[in-house]
Amino acid sequence: MNKKISPRVATAVCVAMLVTVACHKAPSSGDAKSAPEPKAASDAKPGDTSKAADDKESPKQPGEGVTLTPEQVEKIGLQTEVIKPIDYAEEASGYGTVIPHETIAQAVAELATAEATEKQSRSALARTQRLSGTPGAMSADVEETNARQAAVDSAALALARQRLSATFGQTPPWSHGGNQALLQALANGSTKLVRATFPLGTLPEGTPKTLRAARIGTAATGKGWKLTSVWPAPADAGVPGRSFFAILSGGDAGEGERVIVWAPIGSAQSGALIPAQATVISENKYWCYVETKPGTFVRAEIDTGRPFENGYFVTDGVKVGDKVVVKAAAQLLAQESNSGAEAD
Repeated sequence: MNKKISPRVATAVCVAMLVTVACHKAPSSGDAKSAPEPKAASDAKPGDTSKAADDKESPKQPGEGVTLTPEQVEKIGLQTEVIKPIDYAEEASGYGTVIPHETIAQAVAELATAEATEKQSRSALARTQRLSGTPGAMSADVEETNARQAAVDSAALALARQRLSATFGQTPPWSHGGNQALLQALANGSTKLVRATFPLGTLPEGTPKTLRAARIGTAATGKGWKLTSVWPAPADAGVPGRSFFAILSGGDAGEGERVIVWAPIGSAQSGALIPAQATVISENKYWCYVETKPGTFVRAEIDTGRPFENGYFVTDGVKVGDKVVVKAAAQLLAQESNSGAEAD
């Protein structure tokens, strides 16, 4: 049975619905302020940057360089050097040892003693044989004794020579009686002998004409010595490979010192020699400063993978005839990178 709703209740419900709809009515465009739209990046003006960005100066690029007045150049003691041409060949590296001259002196002394003894016994035998059949002839026993002694001393001389060749190779510069002055210089220590060993397969066939050596730890700076008169040495029992002897004249290497030795391989290549004192390090790279015009110095990257006699052989970045800064390059780097005070 359906109940009838009273007119009062119906009227109350209608009023409540009208109030609810009025509360959810959207505001008109004139009554509410619109929210500002975000500014597009393309609409931003060049000058709209933060103060922090204005204060921070972007780093200079290597190509910009540093420009100094003559007074500034003189104040920091800046000096330049003209890059020289040089020929460079790829090299194979090995290890070497400076032979103590005591070893050479002992071998030379043994050889000299054997030569003197053999000469004396040979002379005694010749005198005995020359007097044979004359009134002053010696007995047969004396002649036999002299002959036996001459044979013994001759064998001792051959053994001394074989020991020398077994120790210092079959074809040294003093072989067959030649260049005895060099052998004496090695014996007294005024000239040094270096024994170098290269791992198996690193060198082509034949004997290198020259070698290059440097102290362990100084190879990166290119400091070292030139070795000459290279000849084959007996094989090193501890390292499979090929060994050579070479002469070091005028070097300051200590006897018994271990060194790194390089032998040229392949054909020579033309390039430029950058002095070691001209290099600076920045961003894990090596650089040098080239004077492009008076007072203007531009930083150029160089490859230090080929050190050579107090410098580096390069084919890119700089060229022969350029002027590079060899003194005060660090000050130029500090000024360019804004890490140090500018020159006054």
